[in-house]
Amino acid sequence: MPVYNKEELVRFVEEAKQYARYGKVADYIPALGKANPNELSIAVYTADGKVVDAGDVTVKVTLQSISKILALALVLIDRGEDEVFRKVGMEPTGDPFNSIAKLEEVQPSKPLNPMINAGALAVTHMIRGRSVEERIERLLAFIRRLAGNEQITYSEEVAQSEFETAFLNRSLCYFLKQHGIIDEDVEELMDLYTKQCAVEMTCIDLARIGLVFALDGRDPHSGELLMPLDVARICKTFMVTCGMYNASGEFAIKIGIPAKSGVSGGILAAVPGRCGIGIFGPALDDKGNSLTGVKLLERLSKTYSLSIF
Repeated sequence: MPVYNKEELVRFVEEAKQYARYGKVADYIPALGKANPNELSIAVYTADGKVVDAGDVTVKVTLQSISKILALALVLIDRGEDEVFRKVGMEPTGDPFNSIAKLEEVQPSKPLNPMINAGALAVTHMIRGRSVEERIERLLAFIRRLAGNEQITYSEEVAQSEFETAFLNRSLCYFLKQHGIIDEDVEELMDLYTKQCAVEMTCIDLARIGLVFALDGRDPHSGELLMPLDVARICKTFMVTCGMYNASGEFAIKIGIPAKSGVSGGILAAVPGRCGIGIFGPALDDKGNSLTGVKLLERLSKTYSLSIF
């Protein structure tokens, strides 16, 4: 097991920051457009419960698409594989995460996987509860257990900003409703989904959740099983095949770690049996992944031989 060195992590962060000028923040969501593209932080949470970090890890990150993997884990626990995968597929796609094109090509018209927006909306639709409030609280309770942090909640400002600008996601919802994948009020689903995406936490929280996945669903401190092994396995597999949008193949070859990114600049990574990694770097590449975060992970993976392949 490698020993992660703080001085080395600080150096890697400074090296990766040099690439920030080539990226841009996600300004199509107004609240995210305020982020500083030069920020970069990382936390590595090891299997023995230790944390090594670099950069300002106290900054809170909204999960955005990282929340897709957490909602999927909850829904798989609640409803089981058969029910979930009747509504959403398991195949990667080379299309952008917000594309509607493949929905028209596939018969029956179900989303190809839970990591594209259409698939994530289908998964969020399956979160149990009688109201938006009850459903977001169920998801938050699950996320708080994974992170070991009862203070985690969502940013009302970011949720509202996304709700007001989510025209493409509404289009996806109406398409899914037309084809019987969802059957609830579109505005209620959008309210729930934008709150889910606006759940915020620090890099240390992200890294701890990554470690739970890395330990096949076990809490690193108590040893309690927070999710079944099969759920952790399915989620890690999606992280490899679809977790980095339509750059997932290149990411698997160059870095080889199960990971999920979000357009806030967050990355959640899980190195099986070894560690969880949380990264925040808001400067994005043209695929929507943290440009500086990917550079940092690449350096980390090569230095410590973290690739699972």
